[in-house]
Amino acid sequence: MGRTKEPRKALMRNLATSLIVYEKIKTTTPKAKVLRPYVEKIITLGKVDTLANRRQALKTLYTQGSVKKLFEVLGPKFKERKGGYIRITKLNSRVGDNAEMSLIELVD
Repeated sequence: MGRTKEPRKALMRNLATSLIVYEKIKTTTPKAKVLRPYVEKIITLGKVDTLANRRQALKTLYTQGSVKKLFEVLGPKFKERKGGYIRITKLNSRVGDNAEMSLIELVD
């Protein structure tokens, strides 16, 4: 993705936080493909509400509101689902630089 380790980690944390808060974001296709396993592991944490899991999620996500939503809304929503919480839908290319765009969203 053209970034060193720390900026890439910050980008993934930011995208993951936005995806959990808004449940749908538009980003480039390579970023969406890297983000999918990152967020799926976080949602798996949210299925079991323990203090250790909350602290682990808080280390990954930026805001406490996103952690609260993860454990109170998304965790129970995906309780019975084994995986595959995220859908990536390809969109048209971006106008300025012709980058491939995708919509990444949580499955209902």
